[in-house]
Amino acid sequence: MRTRTLLIFVGLVVAPAFAVAAPVNVNQADAATIAGSLDGIGPLTARAIVQYREKNGPFKRKEDLLKVKGMGAKVLRANDADILLHE
Repeated sequence: MRTRTLLIFVGLVVAPAFAVAAPVNVNQADAATIAGSLDGIGPLTARAIVQYREKNGPFKRKEDLLKVKGMGAKVLRANDADILLHE
């Protein structure tokens, strides 16, 4: 019983730390999809990405995401391969 409890604990606590980013089109996805697909981007930053896009039009370069409040260069670099701008 104790081993089972430990395995469940490890699965719930440790496994999410190894979650992998998934490709997402930041010019089309909603905030929940962006937050769930990219590492280091939570709901607030994802909403800010969508709001920025709605106000300023689609992102033309990945670096344009740095204009969004809460988005940093380190997170952008970490997700570079998974940020899509076109289909």
